[in-house]
Amino acid sequence: MDISNVYDDAKRAEAYARLEFPGTYYLAYRDIPEIVRTQVGGRAALDFGCGTGRSTRFLENLGLKTVGVDIAPDMIAKARERDPRGDYRLIADGDLSSLGGAVFDLVLSAFTFDNVPTMQKKVAIFQQLRGLLAPEGRIINLVSAPEIYTHEWASFSTKDFPENRLAKSGDKVKIIITDTDDPRPVEDIVWSDEDYQEVYGRAGLVAISKQAPLAKESEPYQWVNETRIAPWIIYVLRRNAR
Repeated sequence: MDISNVYDDAKRAEAYARLEFPGTYYLAYRDIPEIVRTQVGGRAALDFGCGTGRSTRFLENLGLKTVGVDIAPDMIAKARERDPRGDYRLIADGDLSSLGGAVFDLVLSAFTFDNVPTMQKKVAIFQQLRGLLAPEGRIINLVSAPEIYTHEWASFSTKDFPENRLAKSGDKVKIIITDTDDPRPVEDIVWSDEDYQEVYGRAGLVAISKQAPLAKESEPYQWVNETRIAPWIIYVLRRNAR
């Protein structure tokens, strides 16, 4: 499948560098501190697909010593500019070999697999991430639910892309992030729960929990559909013992 890395772009990197956790994004990260507290035993973390470092800084603030990696030079440059003391590394697409013998108690992948196009490539990357895990390590895979591409949200719009409704798992979809000043659509790959479970199994991983966080009316945002439809899925993975 021909899909470009829309994040490897100086203008988008500039917009993302100013993006923190507004609206729908708040809901993506809201429950992660509790997951880390209850599921992660050590302090060494990898932020896979760190972008401009938002997730890396988030993990650091939870007390984790975090390495952020990304394939987009503009994103890494902005991460280093924003957080000069952070550990941000540029890696080749689909290749984590530069991390050598590093071992991590936690690997966080926030939205990264939304832009990984095929079953084969997803499995290959997860196999590498599995190889970087400590024996009791965990992977948190935060991804877009298929429903995010067919509804309106506090931070996203899909109304200009009715063709998204016909998309099947593995197809391209488009979405506009309304919380940045870059109006260009992001091109993602929609992926079903069934297919994610197959990816994990092929990679030697197993999902020990799956969360679909819903917003609460009491939270300080102007929700659109977030209180009744979950825009995100959070998988917690471990090595398959078999």
